[in-house]
Amino acid sequence: MAKDLAREIGYIYIDSGAMYRAVTLYSIENGIFKGDTINTEELKKRMNDIHISFRIDPETGRPNTYLNGVNVENKIRTMEVSSKVSPISTLDFVRSAMVRQQQAMGNEKGIVMDGRDIGTTVFPNAELKIFVTATPEIRAQRRYDELKAKGQKASFDEILENVKQRDYIDQHREVSPLRKADDALLLDNTELTIQQQKEWLFNQYNQRIKA
Repeated sequence: MAKDLAREIGYIYIDSGAMYRAVTLYSIENGIFKGDTINTEELKKRMNDIHISFRIDPETGRPNTYLNGVNVENKIRTMEVSSKVSPISTLDFVRSAMVRQQQAMGNEKGIVMDGRDIGTTVFPNAELKIFVTATPEIRAQRRYDELKAKGQKASFDEILENVKQRDYIDQHREVSPLRKADDALLLDNTELTIQQQKEWLFNQYNQRIKA
């Protein structure tokens, strides 16, 4: 939905969640994870070596996530990364580094960014804030369908448990907890089709920004 809006209005789309996934992937590939335990001191030392960017795929027209110049869009969407991203995202030094990168990306305006603390921490003065929600079951089903469409192995029960666990961790973390900004619009898309969501979002943009 956010990607479609950005493409339609000529803005740059940034997936902040992908940035935390990229840090998680880096941690997995560089031995910073030992089982489920994070070597926080080692990760802290290496944060300056982690550079994340987004580039448009000429074939799909959608942005891919790059970690230190390497396309990791598919790697960061695996269940292994999904199961470890919340503990990484609770680390204050990781969040501080990602927020700095996100704010730098937004300095020139003209961006659509999605993520769990964008309207409250990263861009508290954003022109338009949308807080999107749906039941855990619906979100898990959508994620399951997405993974299967990419040819990846997926378990609905595992995904559902991961969704619930991530929500709990993100809502209760000390740094930038997941919450709706006071001035954000609420969109519950549990029973909405993709087209209905797009129409609702474009209406909000036209009424509040374009007008």
